[in-house]
Amino acid sequence: MRTDITKINEQTSHTGLTEGMRICASGTSRLFNTGEWRNSTPVYHEEQCKQCLLCAPVCPDSSIPVKDGKRLAFDLDHCKGCGICANVCPFGAITMKEGIE
Repeated sequence: MRTDITKINEQTSHTGLTEGMRICASGTSRLFNTGEWRNSTPVYHEEQCKQCLLCAPVCPDSSIPVKDGKRLAFDLDHCKGCGICANVCPFGAITMKEGIE
């Protein structure tokens, strides 16, 4: 049975999924806590952070919330530990630690 790809959502039966398990709707990752997939965990060193916000737009999981022009603690429920944020931080305010916290 093939399901119309425009109608896939969280209630779609596994038997109705598309070839290649394509997810065609936007924002679906908010429904799943994918942080348990990571092998490394980012550590935020607030005292070193200059609030340049270079880390937030490069995060592929939108796991660096920003409020009132300041970054907040990581959303570890969705962070997959890729380390891109640590690589772009010019102040060493983000380091990667092995394992899940």
